[in-house]
Amino acid sequence: MAQSWLTGAAAAGPLPPTREGVPGELRREVVRDAAVVVALTLGCLAAGIAWDLPQRLAGWSLETGAPLDHVVFLLAASHLLMMGFGARRGRQLKTEAAEHRRLEALLREQADHDPLTGLGTLTAFLAALDRLERSGAAPDDAAVLLLDIDRFTAVNDTLGHDVGSGLLVAVADRIRAVLPPAAVAARTGGDVFALLVPDASATVASEVVAALRRPFSVGELELEVDLSAGLARGLGPGAADLFRRADVARGTAKRQAAGLVVYSPELDTFDPGRLALHGDLRRALRAGALEVHHQPKVDLADGRVVGVEALVRWPHPELGLLTPDRFIVLAEQTGLIAPLTDLVLHRALADARGWREQGRRLTVAVNLSARLLHDPELPARVAAALRAERVAPEDLELEVTETAAMEDPERAMTVLGQLRLLGVRLSVDDFGTGHASLAHLSRLPVDTLKVDRSFVAGLGTEPAARAIVRSTVDLGHALGLSVVAEGVETAGQWHQLAAWGCDLAQGWWLARPVPAAVVLAVAAEIERRCAGLEPPAAVDVAAVVPAQRSFG
Repeated sequence: MAQSWLTGAAAAGPLPPTREGVPGELRREVVRDAAVVVALTLGCLAAGIAWDLPQRLAGWSLETGAPLDHVVFLLAASHLLMMGFGARRGRQLKTEAAEHRRLEALLREQADHDPLTGLGTLTAFLAALDRLERSGAAPDDAAVLLLDIDRFTAVNDTLGHDVGSGLLVAVADRIRAVLPPAAVAARTGGDVFALLVPDASATVASEVVAALRRPFSVGELELEVDLSAGLARGLGPGAADLFRRADVARGTAKRQAAGLVVYSPELDTFDPGRLALHGDLRRALRAGALEVHHQPKVDLADGRVVGVEALVRWPHPELGLLTPDRFIVLAEQTGLIAPLTDLVLHRALADARGWREQGRRLTVAVNLSARLLHDPELPARVAAALRAERVAPEDLELEVTETAAMEDPERAMTVLGQLRLLGVRLSVDDFGTGHASLAHLSRLPVDTLKVDRSFVAGLGTEPAARAIVRSTVDLGHALGLSVVAEGVETAGQWHQLAAWGCDLAQGWWLARPVPAAVVLAVAAEIERRCAGLEPPAAVDVAAVVPAQRSFG
């Protein structure tokens, strides 16, 4: 049963096969055409009988000397040739349809299975959970076990990524060997594995953890690993919440070095209010009720607005306008981050197209969650959004945090490389707050570094912050990257960044995030102030945005 949870939804493609291997729609079209030919032939026969057409044509041929017998022979010969060519084309269509279905199956296989381990992906695992919930299974009829390898980064750093990858493959093979036949396993990112077990017994989880603590043979090495695992049982309020509760237990196990922890409400900071907010967020996404506001990015050299960063806002009917810090973590914990990002991406691209049609071309930046950075389906979804909104790839910039890019560098490199091939611009957000090494940073296919606002805020008072910002600007330029400073709040910060050669700036001193409808007016006001004033003054957003709304 569980295997169908993982693959059942993908079994039906857009070309349903028939027993002869011809897609159903194509077969129906051929049958319709044949019916039309038969109907026309019977009509011709009826007309010939009614008006004695053969006899009349023979008489006309004798009277005029026209070679009617030759004409009939040519028509018959051409008909036979057409039948022969038609049969050959029919065989070609069957072959093309079979190849089309083979490629579709291959694409589904690649989207649903991790290329390194062969286990399912996070998307496939969540889909399996969703299908289990919709199947009407008993609320207590399933458990999710989430586990990760402790100090896996040290394996990569000391023994190399080949050994690290080999260890992940060995762990996946061990999981397959010990799991019950009805269970589903997936690699959800980095060194994190997820198991969906129909039987909610903790015994199965203990057996899996015990099996994974036995040594692994990787090449000529024998490796022993420690695990942090979290188990959650029962579908409860929903399948996505089951995954979240297992993640809470796993986090507790990691913090306490406890090995396996079974979820209990005492561990959870996910209070009922947040649970209600989760339901509200799901409904808001379904209704498309979230808004996208944009904060301008300004060229420090000449004061031109060259792009914007898209920032989601949620006009909650009871809580007012919510900023991302109120619900992004919630979306990540409950599996809603992918549809949320898709909504923001499509809205941002549509806004960019609208500005272009008004004569102003601006790059639009969209933030990516760490979970999405390891989703192999992400590049295809981004490409589809660009096509749907008719926006050039170079007008889109995707921002990833330094921590997310370094969480699983090899996997992130694959997804970022595919996005780069689309022509999309890439940037490392919040640079300086993570743990990227220069070696890893130099390998990332990015175009831009964004200096974290915490360092920009300390420019006037903290020598360490000044040194970090200046060295980041120099480092970015040495790597051929442009550098953006976030959180510019004062004229002094603006001028200091400009003196150091920083490329772009954004922050409330310039303009707060505003709706798409007023972006061009805000951009014009920023450029007017920067061109006419020394030092340039912050834009008064209230001058171009209706006063009754707050867009902070």
